[in-house]
Amino acid sequence: MKPSGIGGQAVIEGVMMKNKEDYAVAVRKPDNTIIIKKEKYESKSEKYNLFKLPILRGMLSFIESLTMGIQILTFSASFYEDEEEEEAKKVENVFSKVFKEKAESVAMGLTVATSIALSIAVFILLPYFVAEFLSRSIESRIVMTLIEGALRILIFVSYIYLISKMEDIQRLFMYHGAEHKAINCIENGYELTVENVKTQSREHKRCGTSFTFLVMFISIIFFMFIRVDSVWLRVIVRLLLVPLISGVSYEFLKWAGRSDSLIVRIFSKPGLLLQSFTTREPDESMIEVAIASVEAVFDWRAFIGIESSKEKQDSIDENDEDREVKEVEQIVRES
Repeated sequence: MKPSGIGGQAVIEGVMMKNKEDYAVAVRKPDNTIIIKKEKYESKSEKYNLFKLPILRGMLSFIESLTMGIQILTFSASFYEDEEEEEAKKVENVFSKVFKEKAESVAMGLTVATSIALSIAVFILLPYFVAEFLSRSIESRIVMTLIEGALRILIFVSYIYLISKMEDIQRLFMYHGAEHKAINCIENGYELTVENVKTQSREHKRCGTSFTFLVMFISIIFFMFIRVDSVWLRVIVRLLLVPLISGVSYEFLKWAGRSDSLIVRIFSKPGLLLQSFTTREPDESMIEVAIASVEAVFDWRAFIGIESSKEKQDSIDENDEDREVKEVEQIVRES
């Protein structure tokens, strides 16, 4: 498999694909047409070289991916508004009156901050306090850290399993499957057609599900080295280590996307297994949306080494012109 460097995300009735600074969101509207929004996303790493360094670029990527994810989900949801969205618009109007031109940035910042805070509370702090309660008779910090890590993974897997049973989430996971299958199609060297995409795997090593599981696993290793007696100091150290853990996980995932070594396959396997929950087999209409999103930002024909029909026609026309010129030159010489 040849890595393409493109990544994506499932959204409400659609797929986002990102290639370098370009990204496109393709959404199947209620009237069954596909709308495509293509834009550029300038990473802060282009402005601050510090964030191009290993680990630090992973920390930044985590925040930027979360921010972009919320933006494109909001865009895709705008085509399927109901009463809840109408209430959300009222809140937006209040923000606009209070913060004026900065309203959107403030709202986005609050949403990202809330998402991060909830994730830390549920997947970092909750397992820690439960482990502390269950392990009062255990003196070994290593054993307690292993119990905490096991609880963290159990909570995460349970969460994934439970939301995968929701009808709306199942459709989102079908688009997630379409996203993976479309990327796998071109990375395996096949033409990006509906029939070819249908035959591809729903698993992909660079998936966000794998990233999240890596964060859970790597946190166990990091937390083993915390050697402080105070409960609250251990909590503070855990919070401070979260950005570092996400940066390390990013670097591993980036490496995994380029390597097929035994160690990569071993550490990628749990995340790939979890994707059986977070992806579903898409129908053809969903695959069409994923293809439209890929084609908006990525020249897959050049990637797999084939010419487009336009390029072929241009080549034919150029050869015809060369042949005509040679025929004229031949006639001139003979005359």
